[in-house]
Amino acid sequence: MAFPFGGAAACPACYGFERLPANIFIERAASPEQRAQVAAVLEQARGRVAAFYDSADTQPRVLVCVSDDCYRRIRSAGSRGNALLDLALQLSPRGIDPVIAAHELSHIELHHRIGRIRHLMGVIPAWFDEGVAVVVSDDRRYLMPPDAADRCLVRSDEALPSGMFEWRREMGRNDNRQLYAKAACRVADWMRAKGGATTVTRLVARVAGGTSFGEAYAAER
Repeated sequence: MAFPFGGAAACPACYGFERLPANIFIERAASPEQRAQVAAVLEQARGRVAAFYDSADTQPRVLVCVSDDCYRRIRSAGSRGNALLDLALQLSPRGIDPVIAAHELSHIELHHRIGRIRHLMGVIPAWFDEGVAVVVSDDRRYLMPPDAADRCLVRSDEALPSGMFEWRREMGRNDNRQLYAKAACRVADWMRAKGGATTVTRLVARVAGGTSFGEAYAAER
């Protein structure tokens, strides 16, 4: 009751979900057309994540709502999707989209590679986690296309939120969507200068091995 997302991830059937192939759980009322759409969207999203990380090491439970009532039962209104550690993700009716799904799957892949305990300790700054997810999902709301000379929409040298609670607080103050663009720009610039996606996977491996983010980030610079 206090944490319905966790409850739904543990027992999808208890919250009105039915299982599809590939560890997808969809609202029981979903039509055949909606079920086919969800399967196609998740296939595309997983492809983006696997292409970026060179593999996809996780198979989280994916809870998909096709109605707002369903999503309100497992999550407060407003978000399109959310990840739970490296265990599960949820998608709202507005989140049934390869970009949104890939964004959340990127979080799950990164959290898995870091390790659950290290993720909970906050060893990866929120701005980096979110920036990578925008790049992986190729979210054109916050980045120019991959073939652009400069992918940045908003470049900033200011300190970006490191903690997830701090990130959410900043997002909630003014619905500051520019925060995503700033984080994505910083990650995209860093990746372009240092070798692309392999730069991220090397950093993640170092942090998973016990190196601090600051040290690993500086080593790649």
